[in-house]
Amino acid sequence: MAAANACRAAIAAKVGGGDPAPGAPKIAVAVVKSKSFNGSFSSTKRPNCRALASQTATKIEGAGEPAAALELDSLRDTILSRSDLSETSRRAKTPFNVVIVSSEAAPYSKTGGLGDVCGSLPVSLARRGHRVMVITPRYLSAATQHLYKAAVDAQCRIKVGCFGAEHEVAFFHEYRAGVDWVFVDHPSYHRLGTPYGDTRGTFGDNQFRFTLLCHAACEAPLVLPLGGCVYGDKCLFIANDWHAGLVPVLISSKYRRNNVYKDSRCVLAIHNLAHQGVEPSTTYGNLGLPPDWYGALEWVFPNWARAHALDKGEAVNHLKGGIVTADRILTVSQGYAWEMTTAEGGFGLDGLLRSRNSVINGITNGIDVDDWNPATDRNIASQYTLDDFSGKAQCKAAIQKELGLAVRPDVPLIGFIGRLDYQKGPDLIQEALPELLSDDVQMIMLGSGEPSIESWMVWAEVNYKEKFRGWVGFNVPVAHRITAGCDILLMPSRFEPCGLNQLYAMRYGTIPVVHSTGGLRDTVEGFNPFANGGLGAGTGWTFSPLSKDAMIGALFTAISTYRNHKESWNGIIKRGMSQDFSWDRAALQYEQVFEWTMMDPPYA
Repeated sequence: MAAANACRAAIAAKVGGGDPAPGAPKIAVAVVKSKSFNGSFSSTKRPNCRALASQTATKIEGAGEPAAALELDSLRDTILSRSDLSETSRRAKTPFNVVIVSSEAAPYSKTGGLGDVCGSLPVSLARRGHRVMVITPRYLSAATQHLYKAAVDAQCRIKVGCFGAEHEVAFFHEYRAGVDWVFVDHPSYHRLGTPYGDTRGTFGDNQFRFTLLCHAACEAPLVLPLGGCVYGDKCLFIANDWHAGLVPVLISSKYRRNNVYKDSRCVLAIHNLAHQGVEPSTTYGNLGLPPDWYGALEWVFPNWARAHALDKGEAVNHLKGGIVTADRILTVSQGYAWEMTTAEGGFGLDGLLRSRNSVINGITNGIDVDDWNPATDRNIASQYTLDDFSGKAQCKAAIQKELGLAVRPDVPLIGFIGRLDYQKGPDLIQEALPELLSDDVQMIMLGSGEPSIESWMVWAEVNYKEKFRGWVGFNVPVAHRITAGCDILLMPSRFEPCGLNQLYAMRYGTIPVVHSTGGLRDTVEGFNPFANGGLGAGTGWTFSPLSKDAMIGALFTAISTYRNHKESWNGIIKRGMSQDFSWDRAALQYEQVFEWTMMDPPYA
C-alpha cells in the first residue's frame, strides 16, 4: 500500500492538508491497487524525473503579479517567427511540466491534423528538455488493441463525479520517445468506429466521454507517479479543441479554490473553430462543475438558428468555456488566428475572441519530417532529394501506370487529397472539371466523405477515362505516391486552420495551388518571377476569391509555367523543398508562448 499512501499524500499535500472550502466540490481521491511501484512502467530508459522535477519546481519570478515589463500592445502585435534552430538552442532555457490533453494522438488515434499535432509536438518538446505527458482516451476495440499493446496498467483508479454518478476511471501508461503517454480507460471508449462516431453517425454520449476525459486529465498529474514521482500541481496544460475545453474551467472553478494548481496555467489550442461541443443547457448539471460557473459555458443561439418560436436557444458550449477561462489561446496558423476574430470565420465566437485578442497567437503546425521524406520514403517508386530530384519523374510515371493513366512525362499531373466535404471544396473542382480537362492535363483525386461527391468521382472517371482517376477512400501509401508523383497539388479549401497537405507537397517538390485562406495563405508564397533580380520568389500559387474562375486562372498559370518556363518551375520546386516545417521549429514557438503564459497570474 506504499504507492496508495503516496498518492493520497500527494493529494492531501496539494490541498493543504485540510478540508475543502464549504460548498466546494470534492476532488476525486485515487485508489492505487498495486502493492509496490518500481519507479518505471517501461523498460525503456528514462531520465531521472526527480532531478527534472527539481528544475521545474523553481518559483517563477513575478508569478502572481502582472508582467508590467511586457506591454499589451507588443504582445498583440508579436509574430512568432520561425527562428533558426542552432545547436546552442536545442535545449529549452526553462523546462516545464507540460500536460497535453487531446481526444486523439497519433499513432494511437487519428482522424486529422489534431492527431498529428498531439502525436508529434510532445516528442519535440521532450527532446528540448521538457517533461511531457499526453492524456488521451484508450479507444480499445478489436481493430485498435494492437496500438496499445505497449501500454501497461498504471494500477491507479480514480472516481469521477459527473452525469449523476461516480464513474471509475483507470489509467494506462507507455513511456515512448521521452514522453509519458497516458491513456484514460473507461468502457465508454471501448467501441468500434472513430473517436467520435461510427457508420451510423456521431456517438450520442460524446459529451459524457470527453467530460470524463477532462476530469481524469486534471487528476492524472497529481496521482500518477510516472518515473517515480508525480508531475505535481505546477504544470502547463495544453487543452486541445472542445473535447478538452473543460480542463481550464475545472482548474479555475474546482482546483484553485482548494489551493491546487495555483501555480499552473492552461493554454487552449483551437484546431477547428467549427466544432464547439454545443449541448442543451440542461446538461450543465451533469458536468461536475459548481452551479455558479454556468455563465462560463452559457451559450444562446441567435433567433435564426432556433428550432421554433418557443425555443429559447439556450445551450452550453464547451469550447466557449475554454476560451473564457484559459490563460492563453493558440491556433494552428497566424492567418487562422485572425480569421477566428472575424464574423465570417468566428462561427459565432468572433466577438468573444476579439475580446481576448491580446492573448491569441498562431503557430503553424509542423510535419513529421521522417515519415514525409522523399529521400527515404519506402512508399514511393524512387527516392530523391533537393540536390537531385530526378527521381520525381519516376514517381510520376509510376503513379500514372498504377492508376491506368497514359505514362506521359510532358503532361501536367494535378492531384487532390482530402476529405470530400464542404470545407475542402471538392464541389468547386466538380464545377471546374470540364473546363480544366479541356486542356491536355491529367488529374487524380483521393478522398472520402459526401456520398454525392464520391458518386461524382466514379462518374468522372468513366466519362474522362483518359484524363481523370478518382480513388474513393483513403490509403496512406497511395497518398504518399500521389504527393510524390503529381506536379501540382490543388487545395480549394473554403477555410483551412493550418493544412498539412501543402506542406507535404512542397517537401516532395509538388507545387501547391491553394485558396488564400488561413494556414494556406501563411505557408504558400505566391510565385513572383520578377523578384530577386529576375531569379524569382515563391513556392506556389494562391487564388482569391474562392470561385471557379479564380481557381481555373491560377491552375492555368501554373500549367503554363510548367510547360514554358522550366527554369522557373524548377526554382519553385527547390524553394519549396528547402522550406523547414519541422516540429522542432514549432516547438521553439510553443516555448515562447509558455513563457508568456507563466508571466501573468491566472486569468480565471
